[in-house]
Amino acid sequence: MKVILREDVEKLGKAGEVVKVADGYGRNFLIPRRLAVLADVRNMKALEHERRVIETRAKKDRKGAAAAAERLAAVSLTIPAKAGEEGRLFGAVTSRDIAEALEKAGVPVDRKTIQLPDPIKQVGDYKVKVRVAADIVPEVSVRVVPES
Repeated sequence: MKVILREDVEKLGKAGEVVKVADGYGRNFLIPRRLAVLADVRNMKALEHERRVIETRAKKDRKGAAAAAERLAAVSLTIPAKAGEEGRLFGAVTSRDIAEALEKAGVPVDRKTIQLPDPIKQVGDYKVKVRVAADIVPEVSVRVVPES
């Protein structure tokens, strides 16, 4: 099945591209969520107009993402956590904790955009990536300190 993507879909393609997908994936996931439309003659003609709209929206989104990336790169977080003698944490610092700290710092982000491979279980300094857009991934400095 060939579909025209209306929005960027990770690991599939960018908005405006014509891609071939499995019938079930297109029929049950992409089309009902309005991420894609069927690539028939009528939709292919409408694609040209849609491409111009998508390009202007992408430029606007990219400018907003670049501004958000600058704000995130400037943020340095300090997160207190209960720790033992050797610096091991009781529990862990997760992406949810980092998202809450960023919100308190005035830069709200969705916790799902925080790319933390494993929870932080040790006191120290860390660089955490936050996916703002597909190609814009700034790093936030996170310092985990023991609670006093």
